[in-house]
This record gives sequence, C-alpha cells and structure tokens, in this order.
Amino acid sequence: MGVLSNKVDPSNLNPGDHIYSWRQAYIYAHHGIYIGDGMVIHFTRGADQEIGAGTVLDRLLFSLPPSHPTDTPCQRCGGDQTRKDGVISSCLDCFLSGGDLYLFEYGVSPAFFLAKARGGTCTLATSNPTEQVLHRAFFLLENGFGGYHVFKNNCEDFAIYCKTGLLVFTNMSVGRSGQAASCFAAASALVSSPLRFMTTGIGGLSLVGCGMYCVSRLVSDIGVRRDVTKVPVEKLVDSLDSPAKITEMAKLD
Repeated sequence: MGVLSNKVDPSNLNPGDHIYSWRQAYIYAHHGIYIGDGMVIHFTRGADQEIGAGTVLDRLLFSLPPSHPTDTPCQRCGGDQTRKDGVISSCLDCFLSGGDLYLFEYGVSPAFFLAKARGGTCTLATSNPTEQVLHRAFFLLENGFGGYHVFKNNCEDFAIYCKTGLLVFTNMSVGRSGQAASCFAAASALVSSPLRFMTTGIGGLSLVGCGMYCVSRLVSDIGVRRDVTKVPVEKLVDSLDSPAKITEMAKLD
C-alpha cells in the first residue's frame, strides 16, 4: 500500500479486510468487509443508490449508466443484487461492479493520513482482531445496521464499525465516514475560515484553504475524535436509532 494508491489484487485479500471500489468516475466509493471465499458483506441502499443524499446530486448520479450493467442475475450471489438493500452478502465481482479493488488502511500516521488528499481511504484508528471484525459483520448481516444516511450511517461507516466497534455518540452532522468528512472539510475550507480575509493573493488563499481542509479532515477522523465510544455489536441494533442510548453507554464506559 502507498500514498498514491491503495489498489490491491484479490489474491492478496484476507478475511476481515475493509475494501472499497470507486463508483461513477471516482465521485464516491462503496465499502465493505471481505469475509473470505470471494464474498463481501456490505451496507447499501441498492440499485447504485449509495449516495442517497436527497439532492440534485442523486438525480445526476442515478441518471448515469451503472458501472457494470447486466441483465443476468448473479448465480453465485443468488438473485439480482441491485434490487437488495441494507446489509447484504455479495460475491466480490458484484461488489466491485466492474471497478478496481482497493484496501482501506488502519493505524496510519497523521502524516500519511494527510498525504491522502481524498478521504475514505485510511484512518488513524487501529483495527480490532479479525475474529471480532467478522463477528460484527455476520451479526449485522442478520440484524441490520439501522437506516442508511449518506453523512451519518453509510457503507463506509458500516465497514469502520465492523473494524473498530466505534460509534459516534453526538448529534454532529458527520459520522465516521472519511468520504463525508472530506465533503464537510472542503466546504469549511471554502466558506468557514476567518483566515481567508487575511490574504488576497491566489497563492495565499490556496494555502489557507488547503490548511483548513487538512485540519478539518484530521479532527474528523475516527482515530482522534473524542465523541466516539466502543459499542458491542449485540447492543448496536437497539442503539443505532437512539443517540441518547449511545450517549448513555459512553457515560457508563
């Protein structure tokens, strides 16, 4: 793995790996947990609706042709995977949908994290042992992962929870997802920094914007945030739709 690319060959995957594949010309990525034997457990809205933002962006993305169109249901997965939603199990080919395979990295250094300009590729947080990761993934396959929300509870959030067991217990507008954090960081860099009034040159504005973007991404990472708590997967189903329950568990810890 490296700074420029996290691309990995399927033969090098191990059960419990957090993997992802870019969709729609690298606009966003879909994430999941590899469970071995060429299968992946992942959280989706179905029919290429991972964005689900409720904005004009949805109409734009959904009007584009799917990455890997097919009229034949996958024989290995059983049925038409594009019609399913929630936590599902798919073969690696269906998960990738014609895209390349990438490995999400855990326990990276702050310098490495910031060198990855695009969010949703790595985190400072460390991964739990493989048996815990797989236990969470299989448990959520049977019991669900709550309602899908593009900024607070998406496919990347699902994979990160499986790997770390961490949940955000505040009502902030962004969850664990690095992709969502990058969106908010970019917006913050453009409109929220008072430092932008201290310089008028293009170079100065670019430097200030880049700095704000990096800082915003870093403080939003699950590995450094203080508003997270480890929640056993057996308690997860009852707590996902109730931030108050997660907050109470955080106080008990």
